[in-house]
Amino acid sequence: MEREFYLVSSHGTTLFYIAVHPGCTIHEMADELCLTRRTLWGLVGDLRRQDMLLVRRDGREHHYYVDMNAEFVHPTLGPLPLRMILGRLSTEASLPAPAAAA
Repeated sequence: MEREFYLVSSHGTTLFYIAVHPGCTIHEMADELCLTRRTLWGLVGDLRRQDMLLVRRDGREHHYYVDMNAEFVHPTLGPLPLRMILGRLSTEASLPAPAAAA
């Protein structure tokens, strides 16, 4: 059974954070999003079960990435590819910051 998620929700916020900070850990997300690690484990688990996240293990740490080819199942918009929703955010997050004007 597919679950539906809202963008303006804890799940959506977690997806946005991971898209902008690929390779982040639960600890980093907890600090930045002001959520407990336990809450984030649940959110990440839900998103992983829907195949929206990719995980890379490095020792005991898990690093999270958004699978841009996965679908985001929204209750009113229908299934949308994450690339359509988060693609530009993720691309711009990986670009170097513009040089300051002199």
